[in-house]
Amino acid sequence: MTATLDKFARLSALRPTRDSAPHTASPNTPDEPDTFVQLIGAQLGKNRFGEHLSVRNWFSTPEFVEPSPASLALLSHTRDETHSRRTRAALADPAKWLFLDTETTGLAGGTGTYAFLVGLAWWDAGGLQVEQFFMRDFADEHSLLHELAARISERPVLITFNGKSFDWPLLESRFTMTRSIAAPRLAAHLDLLHPARAVWKLRLGSVRLVELERHVLDAPRLGWHREDDVASALIPQFYFDYLRGGSSRPLVGIVRHNQMDLRGLAALYAKINSLLGENSTLNGDVPSLDLFGLSRFLLRRGEPDRAQSACLKSIDRGLPVDVHARARRELAQMAKRRGDHERAAALWHEIISDPIDGIHACEQLALYYERHRKNPARASEFAKLALAKLRLHRTHARDPLAAPRASHSEARLLHRIARLERKLANSRDALNAPLLSAAKHTAATTARGPQ
Repeated sequence: MTATLDKFARLSALRPTRDSAPHTASPNTPDEPDTFVQLIGAQLGKNRFGEHLSVRNWFSTPEFVEPSPASLALLSHTRDETHSRRTRAALADPAKWLFLDTETTGLAGGTGTYAFLVGLAWWDAGGLQVEQFFMRDFADEHSLLHELAARISERPVLITFNGKSFDWPLLESRFTMTRSIAAPRLAAHLDLLHPARAVWKLRLGSVRLVELERHVLDAPRLGWHREDDVASALIPQFYFDYLRGGSSRPLVGIVRHNQMDLRGLAALYAKINSLLGENSTLNGDVPSLDLFGLSRFLLRRGEPDRAQSACLKSIDRGLPVDVHARARRELAQMAKRRGDHERAAALWHEIISDPIDGIHACEQLALYYERHRKNPARASEFAKLALAKLRLHRTHARDPLAAPRASHSEARLLHRIARLERKLANSRDALNAPLLSAAKHTAATTARGPQ
């Protein structure tokens, strides 16, 4: 019982103190909080729940881009058709969009994590209007959340970067813990991390927003830079130092960091919109690896024709050796799904020599020659070649999980080879003794009875 009471006591300690005094100046530097407010251009926001700091800025870049219906359909792809229609209707009006990014007291989430800075942005007068809410201490949380709920009710379409996994669940938990401010209902939520990861991870490795700005968005051309940026890992500690009476000057960098993330998020949407739009040209400026990543994303979202086009262009522009065979494999699988088995077989023949994908290619050719060419002898040859490649690969593999996977594949191939050999033996018997074979067939049919 005592342990249970201790748990509830710790949870209660996490709740903001509603009647505590507002954050006051540091005793060491009495004028520093006023300097901080001036440096960030903040104003004091007030509502029935208390006070918080509010910062508003307008930026001419990135500029507003007209959303493509095809892009929105791909980004909001869902198997629930009813929900999909509601989502598309909400997304159709960019005036209802709200870019969101938070700075928090921890990167792992949980009930003890606060969003002490919430940044919002929306298209306004051709540019980007940015509004940020800042908690001077935990007593400001109710006031901040009340203001945030009001903004989301006006613009209920959220666009985030990893917001579905982190930012929005965290904010929902903070709304719940207030017990007095309901979490606003979203009309739609687009998380740009997932398309970004699909398109650019193969080339960049890391798809952190700052990396995308540097290598994809061309931030200098858009008029911003991050030379003096605050590292995300240091942000919680800077805020805790401030709460303990430390300097508020590092918070200026955090506010600017949040502004840059919001501008980067808006620019990232524009880039993704141009790639996914129905009029996308996929010109020579798009690297081949990005095209291949785009083709795989389009294929997963149910756009096989556009996926094939992007994949072909990626091969034409030249792919690294280790990716080239994968692209050929993707093309062959797309051809097979379309029912173009001749084209698929031609592509499988091209990648037989690959040490990894060659195994799959031989197995697919075995299927092709058995089912579509009715040539069990040729099918058996490719099945045996796949088995030989598989055993060679297992011998040199360093992955401890490779052996169990290879054993399963080997059993499947042995079963196929045995079946093909039986089919070949039966066909030889038919050629050597056609009358006997016909009699056997008649007897077998009679024994089965009418079907």
